[in-house]
Amino acid sequence: MALPWWKRPFDLIFSLLAILLLGPIMLFIAILIKITDRGPVFYTHERVGYKGKKIKVLKFRSMYPDADKRLKEILEKDPKAREEWEKTFKLKNDPRVTLIGKFLRKTSLDELPQFFNVLKGDMSIVGPRPVVEEELKKYYKEKAEIYKSVKPGITGYWQVEGRSDVEDYEERVRMDEWYVKNQSFWLDVKIILKTIKVMLTGKGAY
Repeated sequence: MALPWWKRPFDLIFSLLAILLLGPIMLFIAILIKITDRGPVFYTHERVGYKGKKIKVLKFRSMYPDADKRLKEILEKDPKAREEWEKTFKLKNDPRVTLIGKFLRKTSLDELPQFFNVLKGDMSIVGPRPVVEEELKKYYKEKAEIYKSVKPGITGYWQVEGRSDVEDYEERVRMDEWYVKNQSFWLDVKIILKTIKVMLTGKGAY
C-alpha cells in the first residue's frame, strides 16, 4: 500500500511549525529532567516502522535510568504486574516512572521530541502507535503487514478514541487497522484536534 501523496508534505510542515512553537517548552522540560537526577534527557527505543524498517523513536526520559533493570525485577516478583504487562505492555502504577515523568506522560509531553522523528521521515504526525517487534508477532500476527503499510504516528486513532483505557490489545489492533483502511487528510486533522483535547484533560494516559 502506497502512502497518500499529501502525507509527507503535511508531516513536514506540521512538525516544523510544532518545533518552532514548542521549542521553548521542550528546552524547559530538558533542563528540568537534567537537574532533577542528572540522567540523560532523552530516551530512544527501537520500534518497527514503515515496511518493517527498525527506527529509533525519541522521547523525553520519563523513567529512572535503570528502568529496564527495575522492570525485570518487578515482573519476576509480582505476578499481577507480570499479567498486566503481558496483556497490555504497560503498567498503570509503574514504579519505574519518575515524578516529572508522571506529569510528562499524563500530558503526553514526553512525546514532543518525536517531531524530529517526523522530520527525519521515520514517523508521521498521525498513524498507529509505534510498537516493538515482539508486539507485532504476539498481537498483530497476520495484521502486521497492515501496520507496516504506514508510518507509525505521534498520535493516532487509538490514542484519541481509546488510549490507555483500552485494556484489550486486540481492540487496539482493530483500531489501528480501521485507521489504515480509512485514513484521509480530514481524518488526520480531526485526530490532531482530538489529541489536543486529550492532552489537556489527560484522559486515559499513564
